[in-house]
Amino acid sequence: MDWSTTAFIFPGQGSQMVGMGKDFAAAFPAARDTFAQADGIMGRDFSRVMFEGPTEELDDTANTQPALYICGVAIARSLQAARPEAIPGYAAGHSLGELTALTVAGALSFEDGVALVKLRGQLMHDAGEQSAGAMAALLAVSLEDVEALCRDASEQTGRPVVVANDNCPGQVVISGDSIALDAALEMGKARGIKRTIRLSVSVATHSPLMAPAEAEFAAKVRATPFETPRVPVYANISAQPLTTTDAIRTELEGQLTRPVRWNALTQAMITAGAQTFLEMGPKNVLAGLLKRIDKEKLVINLDTVEAFNAFLVQN
Repeated sequence: MDWSTTAFIFPGQGSQMVGMGKDFAAAFPAARDTFAQADGIMGRDFSRVMFEGPTEELDDTANTQPALYICGVAIARSLQAARPEAIPGYAAGHSLGELTALTVAGALSFEDGVALVKLRGQLMHDAGEQSAGAMAALLAVSLEDVEALCRDASEQTGRPVVVANDNCPGQVVISGDSIALDAALEMGKARGIKRTIRLSVSVATHSPLMAPAEAEFAAKVRATPFETPRVPVYANISAQPLTTTDAIRTELEGQLTRPVRWNALTQAMITAGAQTFLEMGPKNVLAGLLKRIDKEKLVINLDTVEAFNAFLVQN
């Protein structure tokens, strides 16, 4: 296994599921210790929400975000306990997952990471309560066409709708005010966009509706100690590696309202030399996107102990 050409990637909201991480906690001391440590930082039996649900509680963004962060770190720690040489050449995370990547890359302590993610989730939950908004995925489309669609819908309604995620070729997610988003979908239909999926969310992430959360989160980011990453972490906003603590803070402060450029940052990692991608977290959302970005690259999801052990046997 050539770890120098391997990227660790971490999912964001939408990948959560009841039971996430439970088998890792049972199988690996590194994971078990991570969940116990997180419970102490959270001040409650938070791992119970991850392991047992109910789904409605886990799907509350205030819980979803720390759950995905903790699970990703637990899997990465389990891997590095089994393979101490497993230092990747690249790392990245989708939205919330960017904080997981920064922790695994040594730029952010787990304690500070849990505190940041807990606040991020709560602030976004509160912003969603103020302005619920909506999100939708548009398929078989170009980024440029969707950007134009959002501009036209925003102008027509006087309300914001923007590109939230440029996930992969042909898949763009939009986010914003519900009326503006409805207008964008109607316009899109008239322009020949045939495949759209409204997402089951009440929080319009990566849109101007998250602006109420920005100031307090930015203040927390500025007060949080960061270190220079041991491995390059590719940024959601710029799609370039974060190599300084100032760059990390700038990235995180703008992340709530700016789009996730997952397609571009993945292409940047591939251009830099990434050949193998390990997705650490429940489900296989990022693995699916990666296959659409570059089907020649090897992508492996370490979402269960069974998949994890199979990977170790082969590597």
